[in-house]
Amino acid sequence: MLAGKHILLGVTGGIAAYQAVDLIGMFRSRLADTRVIMTDAATKFITPLTLETISGHRVTVGMFAEGDHSRVEHIALARFADLAVVAPATGNFIGKVACGIADDMLTTSIMAMSAPVIICPAMNENMWLNPLVQENVQKLKAHGYPFVDPEYGEMACGGEGWGRLARLDSILGTVIRVAQELDARSEANGSSGGGEAAPADSQGREMEHGDG
Repeated sequence: MLAGKHILLGVTGGIAAYQAVDLIGMFRSRLADTRVIMTDAATKFITPLTLETISGHRVTVGMFAEGDHSRVEHIALARFADLAVVAPATGNFIGKVACGIADDMLTTSIMAMSAPVIICPAMNENMWLNPLVQENVQKLKAHGYPFVDPEYGEMACGGEGWGRLARLDSILGTVIRVAQELDARSEANGSSGGGEAAPADSQGREMEHGDG
């Protein structure tokens, strides 16, 4: 179901960042080519070297890292991806995307993507239930961003509550569903008997003519 797919995994700065190791493993075991972008905060929880070793590719962190500058990195990564997954996604990341702010490699790449971006939030319960965060989440959902909402469970800050990163099998299930939808759309466009395919919005939904 994911064989041959190009997945861009975004990792932001939360304690659940360590679960990116297992998520990459799930993608690779299904023959998906996975590239990783980490925010600077994410590197405080897990090293880029760890994710490079698991993914088999260089991990991108900074906007101006040393390397090949003959290509525009965030555009190249955006073009690479059939779909993107951001797990864990912090309230900060969600707020930036909802407000159109692109000030690091992850947000600039997401801003440049035309492929689906699956957002998997993880944060303290009070942060998750904050009306401003919920407003941003609903705004992104209205724009077609698929979410895998956090679950109730034991929190890193102590106690239990809502905000724990969803189980990885739930995230994987959403990734597979979105990939299947992409395949079905591609087959429908390819077998439509010619003619130009309907344009799609930033999350891959077809738009009717006249949409702004």
